[in-house]
Amino acid sequence: MESIIAKKWAFQNNQDLTNASGITIKGVLTKLMDNINKDDPRPTIPLGRGDPSVFPSFRTATVAEDAVVNALRSANYNCYSPTGGVLPARRAIANYLNHHLPYELSPDDVYLTVGCKQAIQVILTVLARPGANILLPRPCYPFYEAFAEHIHLEFRHFDLLPEKNWEVDLDALEALADENTLAMVIINPGNPCGNVFTYQHLQKIAETARKLGIIVISDEVYGYLTLGTTPYVQMGMFGSVVPVFTLGSMSKRWIVPGWRVGWLVACDPSGILKKLEICDCIKSYLNIFPNPATFMQGAVPQILENTKEDFFSKIIGILREAVDICYDKIKEMPWLVCPKKPEGSMFVMVKLNLSLLEDIKDDMEFSLKLAKEESVIVLPGSTLGMKNWLRITFAVELSTLEDGLRRIKAFCQRHAKMN
Repeated sequence: MESIIAKKWAFQNNQDLTNASGITIKGVLTKLMDNINKDDPRPTIPLGRGDPSVFPSFRTATVAEDAVVNALRSANYNCYSPTGGVLPARRAIANYLNHHLPYELSPDDVYLTVGCKQAIQVILTVLARPGANILLPRPCYPFYEAFAEHIHLEFRHFDLLPEKNWEVDLDALEALADENTLAMVIINPGNPCGNVFTYQHLQKIAETARKLGIIVISDEVYGYLTLGTTPYVQMGMFGSVVPVFTLGSMSKRWIVPGWRVGWLVACDPSGILKKLEICDCIKSYLNIFPNPATFMQGAVPQILENTKEDFFSKIIGILREAVDICYDKIKEMPWLVCPKKPEGSMFVMVKLNLSLLEDIKDDMEFSLKLAKEESVIVLPGSTLGMKNWLRITFAVELSTLEDGLRRIKAFCQRHAKMN
């Protein structure tokens, strides 16, 4: 039968896509969920994926919900969207970013995308050419690697240094670059490290990129979600030093990842990107692919302009309480090492001390056994380029977080080596 099928149908699966699914967060979390003991009466605790929208404490702002309803009922947004997005939405995003920039963005600098993921797809595809490479942080949000691999764009990793608050190893970055290097990616506030880069470090990044003649792609999807004393600074502050593409969305700050409204913004007051016709290529690419739902674009101005500060303060307050619980509880566990208390985003990276654990050979085995024995999901660090580390999200209900950390401790105690 198989030989008959092979003769009749010439189709073969795309192996690149099959392989890519194994290195995505979704693919790994699906594997872990499949390992849950279905007979465990306790609820599964999801500490592997940053989606707090499923928890009551993290409901989005009422003004955001009203904005969507108003845009839908207006009947003004039942149409196709123009390439790059509707003008009021692009203008609102430019104004939103302009508050803390030393120059002024215009709506023409803004392109709306289907979440931040499409913004990543757009900029990587536009920059890609035969023989080119880009520089990615390690650890990194793995979609960058998966998509670069899909479009056959070479990527090279520079390290983030845990002992230096996860700053970029700039000397190593310079050594990686060559005449075919097009851009470097930073994620600030950091996923998965929970770091927030200082103004001074961002300035050094800009100066290094300028020296190397490369563009900076700044993923700021967690913008303004800062929990410590280091303020969030847009990489676009240094757009006059080096051309910057800023990637963002409403997903994280407004706790609405399912709304799929993101943006790609050219921060380039010197006009270098336009001279290189990169912005024209972005428009051409967006002509091929779908835009965010037009009524969602119609809601953007009201959401960005009318959301009150008390909503943001409430979310930051919950996250600060959560990160205190998470950091303090992890410090009680000798099997896990946290080099730095998170100052931003929704995650913490912890290193496994495998020398204190029995019958656990690596981070993937730890995560699989934890799922099976305790119904707790954490993300193995190898998914992010950091073998034998774990990424844990603290953006869940506080009671759920405490229960999850108790179960992790019980798991480690059960697997601890006897002295």
